[in-house]
Amino acid sequence: MSEIIWDHPRPFIHEVTVEPRHIDDFQHTNNVVYLTWMAKTAWEHSQALGLDFAAYTRLNRGMVVRHHELDYLAPSHEGDRVLCATWITGNDGKLRLRRHFQFVKPETGVTLLRGMSDFVCINIETGRATRMPREFIDAYKLTAHVEDEA
Repeated sequence: MSEIIWDHPRPFIHEVTVEPRHIDDFQHTNNVVYLTWMAKTAWEHSQALGLDFAAYTRLNRGMVVRHHELDYLAPSHEGDRVLCATWITGNDGKLRLRRHFQFVKPETGVTLLRGMSDFVCINIETGRATRMPREFIDAYKLTAHVEDEA
């Protein structure tokens, strides 16, 4: 296991293993799989913060993706372990939330991906953007500082 240099301290980490179904014709993890892992990592973190879908349903509010950015830096292959890290780097306390991601292969310490997702709070019944409830503001506190994102 190599030393991992995280982009920010104290990440929330969701670990995955590259399976045969993740591999594309180039014999590495398909790009869409990384996006799926970003979504899964964000959701795992949300649940760890106490906001699972039952809470979303009770509040009639949810956070949905508005925008993704992904920078693919190195490939992963079948059998590789990948540490998927996320931090909440922006929350305006009204509508918008931002997460940053860093995916690392722990055996080498190599960063495979850096990404970012912007979320917006919606009313689940109408699908329209709406103000965050207090529970979202309290749970989705910043976990890392990125200039101009607070």
